[in-house]
Amino acid sequence: MAVTNFEMLDTTKDVTTTRTLLHESIPLTGTIISGTYGTFPDEGNIKNYTHGQFQSVYDYPYLSSSANHIFDITIGYDESSALSESTALSTQQSKKINMYNQFSQVLLGYTGSTNQVRKFELDLDLDESSGTVMKEAIFLNLSRLITKDQIKKGTFSITLGTGSWADPKPFTLVKTLTDSSSTEQAGTTNTLGGDYGLLKENGSGVARGLVFYQAGIVALSTSSWADINDFLSESNETSSIEHTFVSQSLTSSCDAFRHRVQNITFNNATEINSSIYFCRIPHNKWNHSTNPTYLSSSTIRVKSVNTDTPVAYITTIGLYSSNSELLAVAKLSEPLKKDPTNELTLRVRLDY
Repeated sequence: MAVTNFEMLDTTKDVTTTRTLLHESIPLTGTIISGTYGTFPDEGNIKNYTHGQFQSVYDYPYLSSSANHIFDITIGYDESSALSESTALSTQQSKKINMYNQFSQVLLGYTGSTNQVRKFELDLDLDESSGTVMKEAIFLNLSRLITKDQIKKGTFSITLGTGSWADPKPFTLVKTLTDSSSTEQAGTTNTLGGDYGLLKENGSGVARGLVFYQAGIVALSTSSWADINDFLSESNETSSIEHTFVSQSLTSSCDAFRHRVQNITFNNATEINSSIYFCRIPHNKWNHSTNPTYLSSSTIRVKSVNTDTPVAYITTIGLYSSNSELLAVAKLSEPLKKDPTNELTLRVRLDY
């Protein structure tokens, strides 16, 4: 039976909104990142592309229906970097410069004075002061599947191997970079691409990279490997990090970096917005049911004696528009008894 009367909601008193953040811990082990299942074209979990501009990492062979995309990885440097001067030895130089410009344009935008693409900096000032500009970077673009709405501030950590590759292997010496100095209240700067915080080396507190929380992007400085002379690539060639950036292809540079990632951990955040409606039922209303089976021969079924007060059981709340259109339905966990001697306030929450 159609509803013919309603209890109007006072939007100033009966409606409120809330915002809730749900967090989930995400561990990414170096075993998966290094290519446990092999690489393309061998149907592994590391996928390379014919355009050669970035590499994708999956948690399982990527051709499998159960595979989940974890992140993309690439490298780049600014055209003002000293690496761009090595034109005789450079490989895919234009792509590397374009990759750096693309990330900086999307995440940082342009400077106000010269209208040029901003450069990444290892501080929070965005003033491009000398000594803080990061002209060469390794970029990790984490999948929205695992970052959800954003990375929770203060939870990101990445452990990198900095030991000799040949002997005694890279993970005998490690550096752990964290954003522990970043919180919801301080330690971040807002940019075109959202908030970002500094990734600092444990112990020394030296900034080695950036994490953009809403974008789910990590930019690592090459300074973490500045003193390493055997940065291994997939082709088993060893060289310094600078030489790898210049002489190796984007794919080989990504392979070299992956082999030095021991662990990545962070907490993601899922934002749930809610509208809460307080449906107030006064004592003198809704004591009868509109269900046709409520009456039998003009007698209320739930009354034993005709002189008893009317009674009903509330099982459902309907939210209607101003045009009497049903918009949402809420079911109670159990029927609630309603008669003229009591009043009820039912709290209905819509999440989106």
